[in-house]
Amino acid sequence: MINRSVKALVPTHTVLEGGGFKVRRPVAMGALMSPFLLLDEMGPVNYGPKEAIGAPSHPHRGFETVTYMLEGAMQHADSAGNSGDLNPGDVQWMTAGRGIIHSELPHPDFYDAGGVMHGFQIWVNLPAKDKMMEPRYQDIPSGDLPTVESTDGKVWAKVVAGEAMGAKAVIDTVIPIQYIHYRMKEDSHIDHKVGSDLNAMVYVFGGEIEINGKVVEDGQLALLDEGDTIDIASKEGGEFLILAGPEINEPIARYGPFVMNTRQEIHQAVIDYQNGTLA
Repeated sequence: MINRSVKALVPTHTVLEGGGFKVRRPVAMGALMSPFLLLDEMGPVNYGPKEAIGAPSHPHRGFETVTYMLEGAMQHADSAGNSGDLNPGDVQWMTAGRGIIHSELPHPDFYDAGGVMHGFQIWVNLPAKDKMMEPRYQDIPSGDLPTVESTDGKVWAKVVAGEAMGAKAVIDTVIPIQYIHYRMKEDSHIDHKVGSDLNAMVYVFGGEIEINGKVVEDGQLALLDEGDTIDIASKEGGEFLILAGPEINEPIARYGPFVMNTRQEIHQAVIDYQNGTLA
């Protein structure tokens, strides 16, 4: 077994997205590690009554968006007539494919009452052969997502995609993806297995951990080198995401909510959106 080491630490900065909600985002994320295009930590933000905001209707084509709620409640709707709620612990894996127009707004009850909003949105690129596939949703409630604990009770994980400590995901992914939410107590350790053919990174959003002896703190993204195991320890406790996926190794043409392979395809996506034929 070859332990992966940290080859780079990427800091985060806070930006405003959608209707103006705050997200913490790794600097220069878009060009860092295939197949992931974006990693946004949404909040945590404590909204007063009628203060919460979201992302009104907007289009996507050529990639996937993955929304994982930790606190708060969102409501989505799209141009195909789909709609649903996202509550704490829920995941929505949306494959935009050839095109979808959707909105992500605070749930009306949450909007009226206020509270803490916290979660993640990840963008996953699609290979050229899948960019124009039919759109699909996978809305997975928290109770259906596998969770697992280490035998000593010091390490907890929720498996969004892939596998961790013997627990396997229920979500179907177009390409092989690992998306694991880990929580570690004081003086804990885990060896997380990840295929040597996958790129891997770790985002810490609470406390701190050590990856193969290298300290990674809250708000840092660790890009990992090659190997098949991630040796993770925590002296004080930490919370983080592990993300892994294949190197797609294709040209990327990107314009706002469209991610294709050529500028001509981007131009066509814009035309389709303007003509009302994208979705």
